[in-house]
Amino acid sequence: MTQGNEARPPFPPFNADTAAQKVRMAEDAWNTRDPERVALAYTTDSVWRNRSEIIHGRDEIRLFLKRKWARELDYRLIKEVWAFHENRIAVRFAYEWHDDSGNWFRSYGNENWEFTDTGLMQRRIASINDLPLSEAERKYHWPLGRRPDDHPGLSELGL
Repeated sequence: MTQGNEARPPFPPFNADTAAQKVRMAEDAWNTRDPERVALAYTTDSVWRNRSEIIHGRDEIRLFLKRKWARELDYRLIKEVWAFHENRIAVRFAYEWHDDSGNWFRSYGNENWEFTDTGLMQRRIASINDLPLSEAERKYHWPLGRRPDDHPGLSELGL
């Protein structure tokens, strides 16, 4: 796959610290809900499977993310490393969002990531399930944007 001239440290092969750093960087970027910024972490010819949708390249990634965040309002995400090996990281995540009718959801899932030597993601495979959520069941209450460093992660929240 084409890598382009970009570089996104940390680079593979990953260890526990660099895998955790890469995951937090991805979480932070996705919490911006900025498709332009998020797309830059992927190769120009990156391939995704997101639920049942296959997405090819940065242009399709940008369009997908614009659609996603137009539908998934007040989106807040937490990611956690599940496993890592050489240039791959397995991630589990949960995010909360609501639709335009005010119905809240928590979406749970797993992602498998594969990186180039320059630290760009060239493959992302995501499996995601949505669970309706009442306002009282919400656990993510930080202001929109980056999750505060002192906010519990998935394991601490029992998710």
